Amino acid sequence: MSILETERLILRPWLLTDLEDLYEYSKDEKVASMAGWNPHISKDDAVNALNQYITQEYHWAIVLKSENKVVGAIKLNPDNNRGKYYAKAISFVLSPIYWGQGIMTEAAKSVIRYAFNELEIDLLSAFHYSENYRSKRVIEKCGFEYEITLPKSKQRYDGQLFDMVCYCILKDKYYVNT
Repeated sequence: MSILETERLILRPWLLTDLEDLYEYSKDEKVASMAGWNPHISKDDAVNALNQYITQEYHWAIVLKSENKVVGAIKLNPDNNRGKYYAKAISFVLSPIYWGQGIMTEAAKSVIRYAFNELEIDLLSAFHYSENYRSKRVIEKCGFEYEITLPKSKQRYDGQLFDMVCYCILKDKYYVNT
C-alpha cells in the first residue's frame, strides 16, 4: 500500500503506536453513530480494531502533519455489486475535533486519485446514512454522482435501521472533471 501525501496530510498504513489517537476519536458517540460501529468503551476495543486495520489492504491512517497525529481513517473496499466493472467503495471517518476544516475532502481526493490512477479501477462508489450530512457534503465535493437511496438497508450496532445513500464516479467522468 502506498503512502499518500497532500498539503496538510499523510495517509499511511496503521501502526501499533496509533492506539491513543484511534481510541480518542473511536470512543466518541458522534463518530461511532455515523460510522455504524459501537463506540469503543475501552482501549481493548481500540486494540482489536487497530489489529484489524493493520492487516487490511488500502486502509490508511490520516495523519495531520501539523500535529503529527492520527485524526481519522480512510479505506477502499471491494464493491462486488457492479457487474463488469472493477469497482471499489470508499469509506472514511474523522475525529469531530477536525470536522469542517476540509481535511476529509483533501484525504478523499487523494485516495480517489490513487484508486483511478494506480489501481486503475473503473468505478468508485460511496455510501452514507441519509442523516449523515457531513459525509454527504464530502462525497459531493469529491465529484460523486447520486445513484439511489436504499431504504432501511443498513443496521447499525444498536439495531436501528437506516437508509443508505449511494453515489459513484465512473473512470471516464473522473478524468473529464480533473
